Amino acid sequence: MRAAVFLGPRQIEVAERPDPVVAAPGDAVVRVVLGCVCGSDLWYYRGESPHTLGPIGHEFIGVVEQVGAAVRDVGKGDLVIAPFKYSDGTCANCRAGWPSSCVAGGPFGTDGIDGGQGEAVRVPYADGTLVRVSASGYSDEIMRSLLTLTDVMCTGHHVAVSAGVGPGSVVAVVGDGAVGLCAVIAAKRLGASRIIALSRHAARQALAREFGATDIIAERGDAAVGAVRQLTDGVGVDAALECVGTAQSFATAFAVARPGSTVGFVGLPHDVEVPISTMFAGNVGLRGGTAPVRRYIPELLDDVLEGRIHPERVFDYETDLDGVPGAYAAMDERRAIKALIRIDTKGMGR
Repeated sequence: MRAAVFLGPRQIEVAERPDPVVAAPGDAVVRVVLGCVCGSDLWYYRGESPHTLGPIGHEFIGVVEQVGAAVRDVGKGDLVIAPFKYSDGTCANCRAGWPSSCVAGGPFGTDGIDGGQGEAVRVPYADGTLVRVSASGYSDEIMRSLLTLTDVMCTGHHVAVSAGVGPGSVVAVVGDGAVGLCAVIAAKRLGASRIIALSRHAARQALAREFGATDIIAERGDAAVGAVRQLTDGVGVDAALECVGTAQSFATAFAVARPGSTVGFVGLPHDVEVPISTMFAGNVGLRGGTAPVRRYIPELLDDVLEGRIHPERVFDYETDLDGVPGAYAAMDERRAIKALIRIDTKGMGR
């Protein structure tokens, strides 16, 4: 099969890889229909986080081609959503609702595991990992939204849940990438009455508005903090959603959080120092991390299928498998919010 491979910083190529096969009774082989490039992939692409050489990519939906003898919940021909990490569904962490920390699990697209930016993937623990979509013949719009449930929409939901967003909440979203925009969707879905999106880019500002943002702040740093404070009568927000992972984004999130609030974070942290003194003085909490995507997919799936949310709109760049290197460059240069990869168009909607 053909798949994208990581060969070092700024070196993404499409190469021949061994066809995946069922290697354990709980495995499934999934033919990938749609994949995409994640913002976290850019940390590897830029050389700012380590990544093993080889397969890359962890977001994909597809059609089951083969299953092992022990697989019961999915079968050949099923359209499935794959969370960005595989999990057994039975360990203590999975049973507690944290499949992203499964003791037997791990991410796709690293350490020799097939990546989602390729023609097929071997999925360990298929019953604990994959979510079967019960019908077929979906529109392209729905298929694209299903793809967001593999990571970005669930991660946006996780940051909102982690920060305690609920009916009437005043929320600030720090970050206007795909996760930040999905966090706007999530905050609105959870009942926030005011959603302040921090963004300097006109197209992203417009999308944030369409997703439910009530206010846009274009400034950064101290100017952004001052603008949020002005909008909230000097108090700050009930929930600050950090969706980037940089020192500046964390500092901004804590600076706009009112006393007694919670900062939710899902940006992969780089060179971040947690301001314990600020947290102590203002009783400000910090909660978040890797999203337990497998837990959230069933909760969000109906909203996608019924058209109540439209996360597919974060995809503003499309290509085929051969165009994956260009997709990385487009996202790295902020010419794209999120790049979609059409891998097997014959598999659309089964």
